[in-house]
Amino acid sequence: MLAELKTHMAELQTLHEQTIEALTPTVQAMVRSGSRNVQQIEHTLDQLLDHACLPEGLALFKTLCRHYWTLDPQATTRHVHAYREMWDEDDQNDTDEVQE
Repeated sequence: MLAELKTHMAELQTLHEQTIEALTPTVQAMVRSGSRNVQQIEHTLDQLLDHACLPEGLALFKTLCRHYWTLDPQATTRHVHAYREMWDEDDQNDTDEVQE
């Protein structure tokens, strides 16, 4: 049973990594172009939230949050709070980091 659990965990890790890799060009393009497409930004943040358990996913999430902050600080704050609830309730620095 432990071996089966390890296999499933490895598969989940791979899925996280593949999704992060797939979303990276999208985030980079939105930030580079100064995208103001709120619907696309929020959709991408929602997707990234599922993968913010990995450092690479969290970094991408923060990058897009920093961009979105300039467009809608309140919506960005909601996404940061969603991250905290889902992954890291003890981390109080995310909102501060978005603003830097």
